[in-house]
Amino acid sequence: MLERISRQGAWLCLCVLPLFFANCQKGGGDKSYRFKASMNLDGWTRTYTLDLPPNYYDTSGLPLVIMLHGFGGSADQAEHDYGVTEKGNVNGWVVVYPEGIQSNGPAHLRSWNTGTCCPVAQDNGVNDVHFIRVLIDQLVANYKVDPKRVYVAGMSNGAMMAYTLACDLSDKIAAITSVSGTLMVSSPCQPSRVVPILHIHSALDTKVPYNGRYGMASHYFTPVDSTMKVWTVLDSCDTPPLVSEGGNYSKTEWTGKDGNVAIDLYLTQDGGHSWPGGLKPRWQADAPSTALNATDLMSDFFQRYRLP
Repeated sequence: MLERISRQGAWLCLCVLPLFFANCQKGGGDKSYRFKASMNLDGWTRTYTLDLPPNYYDTSGLPLVIMLHGFGGSADQAEHDYGVTEKGNVNGWVVVYPEGIQSNGPAHLRSWNTGTCCPVAQDNGVNDVHFIRVLIDQLVANYKVDPKRVYVAGMSNGAMMAYTLACDLSDKIAAITSVSGTLMVSSPCQPSRVVPILHIHSALDTKVPYNGRYGMASHYFTPVDSTMKVWTVLDSCDTPPLVSEGGNYSKTEWTGKDGNVAIDLYLTQDGGHSWPGGLKPRWQADAPSTALNATDLMSDFFQRYRLP
């Protein structure tokens, strides 16, 4: 099922909502730039929002950025809070916001199955890797997407899903960004190629603690240091890391053989379980870090890499 929203009619009605303001001036005429779509897969109805950049109809071979919301989030929430669509409009990205499956509870919380996190997706054995694989294939086949420049970014449970995809879909993904997440797979991570990784975390995060331990929903989360150790081995980063200090944050960078891949870790001393430089998804949420902007860092990082 595909719902196209054009520059006329229903699209204009949507522009009264704040989260759509950034897209009201794209292009002209009756060209469509935003799509709400769904597919039936593995017994589930999977949904996503697709946003095309203003230059989409005048160019080709565009990067695809897959933005994964956190536990309890949604496509609209992620788009509103993280500024990825705005960045995509400037950079010429096709941006897609897939959604995890919903719970049956009153809040209808959405989640991703990363292997050892999170309910309800994990409890039902949802194959989210298959969903993202099919989604990538469909978008590459039907839109002006460069298959060598497909990237994944995620927040919290979505960041854990980004790591899972790096393990299982390294043949399709050029690089990932993980914000406030960690590696939570249930079987050994065995990518078919090295995967560049940008990881951003707050030392004050209590929901997915940087040093590991029990966090949100009394769930145990892997220490980020352990995640880094796994990936430095997988990416053959066997030289000592380069550590630098910024304004209220540190950066640790590992480089692979021949400089063909990097793992960049940013650790802030402010904020919490939030998207640095973004917006709070609800009033009770942690304040985002002001030490850096995750979307800007992600943009610079992704532009360094493409599949061979």
